[in-house]
Amino acid sequence: MTIDTIFIRDVPKDDRPRERLIQAGPQALSNQELIAILIGSGTKGTSALSLATRILVHFEGLSLLKDASIAEFTSIKGIGEAKAVQLLAAIELGKRLHTFKVGDRYTVRSPEDGANFLMEEMRNLKQEHFCGLIS
Repeated sequence: MTIDTIFIRDVPKDDRPRERLIQAGPQALSNQELIAILIGSGTKGTSALSLATRILVHFEGLSLLKDASIAEFTSIKGIGEAKAVQLLAAIELGKRLHTFKVGDRYTVRSPEDGANFLMEEMRNLKQEHFCGLIS
């Protein structure tokens, strides 16, 4: 039996990703299982877990996934525009949560404070950018 032929209905209820997330929390799930939950369902003959594996293989894990486009997602067999949009929305929400700072004001008292203020937003840029901070 290949991963393409393993469907959620064939997995014991307590071992299914959604049920495991409820019982043990999201940290107990693999990246594949979390992605499978996000995409919701597979296609005819392909499970959601299999599609999640295809995504991880295509993007070589999570590091390239963060910069994926709709076109890249839809180039994966079984991933249509709707699933691609769901994944991009989840990725963007994750980015926003990661960079979220409490409070509206940030005080810059040193070059290090300025770097810390901009670092998360600029960390993964693919080309050089120049930024200035004005008080």
